[in-house]
Amino acid sequence: MKNGFFSLAGLRRLRVMTWKELLQLFRDTALMVFFLYSFTGDIYIAASGVSMQLKNAAIATLDGDRSDASRELLSRFQPPYFRPIGELAAARDSITLLDDAGAMAVLDIPPRFQERLQRGEQVSVQLQVDTTNSVLGFLASSYGAQIVGKYGLEAAARREGLGGMAGPVLQADTRIWYNPNQNDAWFMGISELLTVVTLFAILLPAAAMVREKERGTIEQLMVTPLSAFQILFPKVIAMTLVILGGSAIALFGILGPVFHVPMRGSLLTFFLITALYVFTTAGLGLLAATVARNLAQVGMLTVVILMPMLLLSGAWTPPEAMPDWMRILAYISPLHYFLDAAYGILLKGAGMDLLWDSVLAMATLGVCVFALGMGRFGRQFG
Repeated sequence: MKNGFFSLAGLRRLRVMTWKELLQLFRDTALMVFFLYSFTGDIYIAASGVSMQLKNAAIATLDGDRSDASRELLSRFQPPYFRPIGELAAARDSITLLDDAGAMAVLDIPPRFQERLQRGEQVSVQLQVDTTNSVLGFLASSYGAQIVGKYGLEAAARREGLGGMAGPVLQADTRIWYNPNQNDAWFMGISELLTVVTLFAILLPAAAMVREKERGTIEQLMVTPLSAFQILFPKVIAMTLVILGGSAIALFGILGPVFHVPMRGSLLTFFLITALYVFTTAGLGLLAATVARNLAQVGMLTVVILMPMLLLSGAWTPPEAMPDWMRILAYISPLHYFLDAAYGILLKGAGMDLLWDSVLAMATLGVCVFALGMGRFGRQFG
C-alpha cells in the first residue's frame, strides 16, 4: 500500500490534483460569472418572479341585469384573486378580449338575474376562462365557482328570511404545515437551487474533462503514475467543494435573508447530502465527457441529461400523477431523492432517521453511475 490511494503519497497526489482543478476552474472567467449568477441572480428571480397561485387575474364583466343582485355578485370578484378591468358592451366582445389576452376571464350575468333569484328559480351565470395557462385557468375557474356558489347560498338564505345558512353546517378546519402562508418563494427558491446544483454537478466535471482533451493534457496525465480513479476523483472533489460554496451563498445570501426560508433542519446534514448528490450526478457528467469532443457539445449533452431529470424529479408533477412507466423512470433519477431530502431538511426539519432511504438510493445510484463513467474513461484512454 506504499503507493496506494490512501497512502501518504496518494493523499498528497489527491491534494495537488484537487488544487490544480480548482485553479483551472477559477481561471475560467466566463464560467465563474455564470456560476455566481446562477447561485444568486437566477435563484432570486425564480423565487421572486415565479408564482403558482392566482393573483390579480384580469376579469371583465357582462351585466345583462344591472340590478342590485348582479352588482353585488360582480363586487365579489376582487383582489387578491381577481382584478376587474371593466364592463363589455356586447357578448361578442368577450371572445375577442380572451383571444387577445386582454383578460383571463369574463363573467356573464344573464337578464332577469335578480328576479329569478327572488322567485327561487335556478339561475346560471357564465364564466368564460382563458386556459392557455392550464394551471392558472383551473385556479380561476375554481375560485370563480366558489364565489358564485357562496353567493347563491347566501341569496337563498336571505330569501327564506333566515339571515344565514339554514340547517346544520359542515365546516372544514384546515391546518397547513411547513409553509403556513403558502409562500411560493420558499418552494420555487429551493427548487431552483436544487436545479442549479444539478446543472453544475453535471457541467463542471464534464467541462473539466473536455478541457483536458482540447488542450491535449489528457495524454500527459495518462502517462503519469496516476490511475484513472486518481485522475477523475480530484475533479469531482474540486467541483463538489465549489458547488457547496455556491449552495452556501444561495442559502445564506439569498434564500435566508431575502425570502426568509426557515431552514428548520440540520444544515450540516443538508450539505453532506448535497455533497453525496453532487458525487452521484458527477458520474453523469463524466459519461458525457467521454462522448463530447468540445465544450459546446458538453453544454448540449448537459441539457439533454438535465431536462429529463428535472421533469421526472417530482418538482413539477408528482410521481403519483405520472403514467406507470414514467413513474419507474422517476425512481431511478437521483434528483427525485435529492428533492425529498432537501425539502425534508429545510422546510420540515427532518433528520437522517426519516431520510435514510433517500440517501441510500442516492448513494447506490452514485456508485453505479460513477463506476460506469470511470470504466468508460479507462477504456477510452487506457
